[in-house]
Amino acid sequence: MDPLTQGLLGAVAVRNSGNINAKRGTVLVLGFLAGMAADLDVLIRSKSDPLLFLEFHRQFTHSLIFIPLGGLICGLVLYKLMGRRNTNLSWQQSVLFCTLGYATHALLDTCTTYGTQLYWPFSNERVSWNVMSIIDPLYTLPIAGLLILSVRKHWRWTAPMALFWVFAYPSLGWLQRDRAEAVGYQLAASRGHVVRSLEAKPSFGNILLWKIVYRTDEAYYIDAVRVGSEPKVFTGDSIPLLKLSSDLPWLVANSRQATDIERFRWFSQGYIALDPNDPNRIIDIRYSLLPNELDALWSIQLSPDSPDSAVSYQTHRADGRAKLNQLWQMLTH
Repeated sequence: MDPLTQGLLGAVAVRNSGNINAKRGTVLVLGFLAGMAADLDVLIRSKSDPLLFLEFHRQFTHSLIFIPLGGLICGLVLYKLMGRRNTNLSWQQSVLFCTLGYATHALLDTCTTYGTQLYWPFSNERVSWNVMSIIDPLYTLPIAGLLILSVRKHWRWTAPMALFWVFAYPSLGWLQRDRAEAVGYQLAASRGHVVRSLEAKPSFGNILLWKIVYRTDEAYYIDAVRVGSEPKVFTGDSIPLLKLSSDLPWLVANSRQATDIERFRWFSQGYIALDPNDPNRIIDIRYSLLPNELDALWSIQLSPDSPDSAVSYQTHRADGRAKLNQLWQMLTH
């Protein structure tokens, strides 16, 4: 989830934790900063290994078992930086409030589609509940508004209401996801396809329009469905499954490039395919600005002439404004 939402959830958790004897502003800042802290793992990068950050982002800092340690580290550091200025705040309280804030991070990330290693080190499964977009103003803005009112106006009901919205919106997303998946299975059946796997993922910034991805024995099929009072399907694209032996006959087994492909497959939770416009590029088909298209947001570039060199990680953001206009049309018409 975006850093602002992560911080707000940390502050909401602290605000609803009971009586706060220390200065309310200081305590909420602790929760806010601790709520964002797990994403410091994005700093783990390597020039010689472009995929390293994919393995470590949402890894140990996001695991359930790391929460007490993460809260302790945040609490001690932030107490040293700012807690001493408040005579009513002990280091133990700083650790407590930071742990509350830190604990919200991984669970919120798991609500999105990116994948979070919630059970590390016992499992490297990338858990994703697919109930919210990574950025969703309809989730973030009400939480921010209610939290501000609880601080500035001292209205007691607004903090519990913010906490209610924290859980209510993902729950609604869960229902919408299940409705979208049901439409996806109906669509596949109408085409005579035998579905091997199917997932519905929310499109950018909402839980009304969903991307449907299902797999048959030969291909992935990508469509979109607007799950309102009456579902509306936007038919999309299909792409063959990646077959290394035929698609990349030059690939040397156990080479660096072969290993990197498998690392990218793990990161993408299996949703990879050969770019139809570039025979040396593998795309993650989970993400696109328009949910019924194959215009991937990131990919890896291979080097057939250097099988033991690292792959190149690439991001793609072309025609963003035009795509967002089309997305709005799909949401409203």
